[in-house]
Amino acid sequence: FHTHREPTLKMPKKRRANGRNKPAGARGHVKRVFCESSGALVPKDKAVKRFMVRNIVESAAIRDLQESCAYESYTLPKLYRKVFYSISAAIHSKIVRVRSREARRIREPPRRFRASDRKEKPKA
Repeated sequence: FHTHREPTLKMPKKRRANGRNKPAGARGHVKRVFCESSGALVPKDKAVKRFMVRNIVESAAIRDLQESCAYESYTLPKLYRKVFYSISAAIHSKIVRVRSREARRIREPPRRFRASDRKEKPKA
C-alpha cells in the first residue's frame, strides 16, 4: 500500500448553500413537498415558493354576483395558497430566470411594480 497521500482537489462551489435554504452544517434531511407543475418531490428548502392569491369567483362572473348580491359593499373572499415548484419546472414556466455568476450573489428580491406605483403623466 501507499505511504504518501495525494492532495485532494476541492470541487468548485456554484452556489452559497448548494441551492438550499439552510446553513452549512444545520440539518440532515428536510421534508419534501410536491412540485405544482411537474409533481416531483422537492426538498422544502430547495423548492421555489410562491404565495398565490386568487379570487374564488372568476372575473367574468364577479359583476353578475355583485349586481345580484343583497349587501351593498360585499367583498368576495379570496383563495390563499402557497405553491412550491421544482427548480427545473420554475425555470420552464418562467417563474424564475437563470442568472449570471455575479447576479447569483444578489440576495434581495427584485423590485415589484404595481399599478399604483405608476405616476400619472401631466397632460399638455
